[in-house]
Amino acid sequence: MTRDEAWSVLAEFTKGESLRKHALAVEAAVRGYARMFGEDEEAWGIVALLHDFDYEQYPDLKDHPFRGAEILRQRGWPEFVIRAILSHGEHTNTPRQSKLEHTLFACDEMAGFVTAAALVRPSRSVRDLEAASVIKRMKDKAFARAVSRDDLRRGAEELGLPLEQHIANVIGFMRERADDLGL
Repeated sequence: MTRDEAWSVLAEFTKGESLRKHALAVEAAVRGYARMFGEDEEAWGIVALLHDFDYEQYPDLKDHPFRGAEILRQRGWPEFVIRAILSHGEHTNTPRQSKLEHTLFACDEMAGFVTAAALVRPSRSVRDLEAASVIKRMKDKAFARAVSRDDLRRGAEELGLPLEQHIANVIGFMRERADDLGL
């Protein structure tokens, strides 16, 4: 199981640049936490890269991420990868148990929200984005209205971190890959 193999699967199923960049943003955040927690950065990054690989083809929640799990099983991917991907959606009834599963959930929506917050800045960059600005955007119900504020808060709680610290961490991890993310 390599990052190149994971990227190949992502590229096979995901043609849209924005969803690919989302995968890269979540990967950056999850890898950052893997380093922070002393975990396997490569394995965690692969899970993050693949977490939404089936979404473009199967956007309905009755299919996503279930179809992706089936595809990965057929291709012989490890069960911990599949379970983590299943656990990132509340609708799958797959309770999050491992640190990886909690981290993927915490980083998925947050990376998307941080991206949205960066893109409305004059610089269109995470390089000058601060956690306080993201918290302010969270209070604006019209901003990125599809993102559950409860999920953003719950993700930080599952990591045992204050919300502001989690946001600052995700911003910092995404800054490391700002060029790749177009931010």
